[in-house]
Amino acid sequence: MASSGEDTSYDGDAPPAAASMADGAHLLGFSDEILLHILSHIPSTDLVLNVRRTCRKLAVLCLDKSLIHTVLLQKDYEASEDKVKQLVREIGREIQQLNMAGCYWLSGSTIEHVARCRGLVKVNLSGCRLTSLRLSKMLSVLQHLRSLAIDVSPGFDASQLSGECKATLSRVRELKQTLYTPSYGVVPCCTSLEKLLLYFEILDRTREGAILSGQLMVGQSNVPHYQNLRVFYARLAPGYINQEVVRLYLAVLSDRTPENLHAFLISVPGSFAESGATKNLLDSMARNVVLDALQLPKSWLNGSSLLQHMRFNNPFYFSFSRCTLSGGHLIQRVINGGKDLRSLASLNLSGCVHCLSPDSLLRKAEDDIDSGILETLVAACCNLRHLNLSAAHHHSSEGPGRHLCQLLARLRHLRSLSLPVCSVADSAPRADRAPAQPAMHAVPRGFGKKVRVGVQSCPGPFSSQAVPQPSSVFWSLLKNVPFLERLELIGSNFSSAMPRNEPAIRNSLPPCSRAQNVGDSEVAAIGQLAFLRHLTLAQLPSILTGSGLVSIGLQCQQLQSLSLANLGMMGKVVYMSALSDMLKHCKRLKDLRMGLAPRFRALLAAFPPASLSADIRKQPLSFHWFISFQCLLPPCLLLCLHCPIIGLSGTHGDKCMVSGPCVT
Repeated sequence: MASSGEDTSYDGDAPPAAASMADGAHLLGFSDEILLHILSHIPSTDLVLNVRRTCRKLAVLCLDKSLIHTVLLQKDYEASEDKVKQLVREIGREIQQLNMAGCYWLSGSTIEHVARCRGLVKVNLSGCRLTSLRLSKMLSVLQHLRSLAIDVSPGFDASQLSGECKATLSRVRELKQTLYTPSYGVVPCCTSLEKLLLYFEILDRTREGAILSGQLMVGQSNVPHYQNLRVFYARLAPGYINQEVVRLYLAVLSDRTPENLHAFLISVPGSFAESGATKNLLDSMARNVVLDALQLPKSWLNGSSLLQHMRFNNPFYFSFSRCTLSGGHLIQRVINGGKDLRSLASLNLSGCVHCLSPDSLLRKAEDDIDSGILETLVAACCNLRHLNLSAAHHHSSEGPGRHLCQLLARLRHLRSLSLPVCSVADSAPRADRAPAQPAMHAVPRGFGKKVRVGVQSCPGPFSSQAVPQPSSVFWSLLKNVPFLERLELIGSNFSSAMPRNEPAIRNSLPPCSRAQNVGDSEVAAIGQLAFLRHLTLAQLPSILTGSGLVSIGLQCQQLQSLSLANLGMMGKVVYMSALSDMLKHCKRLKDLRMGLAPRFRALLAAFPPASLSADIRKQPLSFHWFISFQCLLPPCLLLCLHCPIIGLSGTHGDKCMVSGPCVT
């Protein structure tokens, strides 16, 4: 295509020679439907400002409503201030949905150009530089707005919102609000809300060290009743003040619970004690509300009979993360003794160590699960698409058809699955593999052997150690869930040194003894998942060479994100050569996260910045990598390794500091 704005179209049937391919095919010879699909993968700024100017046909297609009604600027790091302003000037009137989440590099004056998009129905401005006056100026002209996402930062003053702005907010039906200061934000103005998403990121102290108070101003407490509210979601970051502020939001709902409420979700790190207002809210919900989705703090469920009184109608989401829900309670209270729950699509039992065991809460980590409980759960929730059983020891007993993997293989609709490493191990050691080293030898004494740069230490991708064994129960499980898109295989004792939404745990535990039976061949079995997009592997002590990673790279061509932590023996990097070979085949990988800072030098040896960037430059311009480490890297090191294609970052996901794989 021509890079200038001159017209390169033609009137004849034959394509121009300069643009024709070697075999005679030509891009413009495809149908409009195929071309629109191709153009949908191009960033909006590049599509409108560059591709549109190549020829007359593309000039028409690039302005098709299917391409310009929704504009995504999130993570489009090549969208400069001038490009965004020009984009809004040219197609602003046609944009109906605009996502500018995380565009921190854009100035406030550039954000104001959103006001030119008068037809906006949905806009996401999370992470953008907004003030009360700037927000008021934009919303005053967006009369069709129905969905809004903003941040409420220190200095926000709702009294500065104009009457026209409040009129627009009164018509908003969906609000996502991230709070960095104690405030109701724009919630009091949104009287027609049907969906309220709250993210509490308030620090206990200011930058100057002053202690913040969770009490809101009297003038801000006049929050109307939300009779149209259907979804309430609150996610809290660690900190006492976040809990204090969310109690004020819940107190409003406890006065008069919306009758149409069908999803009530609260995600709280650590413990969150109940108050009088929360108890009244839960009692009111039990009497007046029929829920489809439920997630409560673990302290509200532990030892409580709340689930016996809650009413559910075709539920689609349950989360009981880290609560003491036993197997008997799971069967009787959640699925009513095996009641048909074919509507349930997502079930989170992460950290529920007793959920697959009998009622006794004195269970030890090495005890086996009750296969009957799991079989009842699988039979009742046969259409599950998302299942999380991580952060617990789930050991299967001997016997055909009783292994956890064999029972989960019946869930043919699974799209995401999170399991502890010990749960996929065979009940007994297989005869076709050597016995694993004891766990006591996992941590070497003294200095480990240095990694020799340039020496190939990994066998071929189809060596005997990397070939998946059809007799493995894990291999059979993955064979029966071929459409799995997300897989997390995490050691039951693994914990991040800097967790985002959980209290920090400093004492690391050794891997489970059964995890010693899961090695390279089990990792290679993941290569069966042709549609896999996201993969997390953490605390697999029996990884010897990492050769299974090569099989994943060769066969999982849809892989977009990869998180690795604590593979092999601690203190040694044995898989870097295999990982280097794997990444050569991962053409769509955008997110690479590595664990443990002591391995950083080995990472640099395996991936010199110059050679790595040269390989990645072959990818499309919108291709970006983010490599996260367990420590905050020195600024000078970040500057040395940063390049337009590769981004080294100490953040993980949504503005959160991490030290290992993303486990949600």
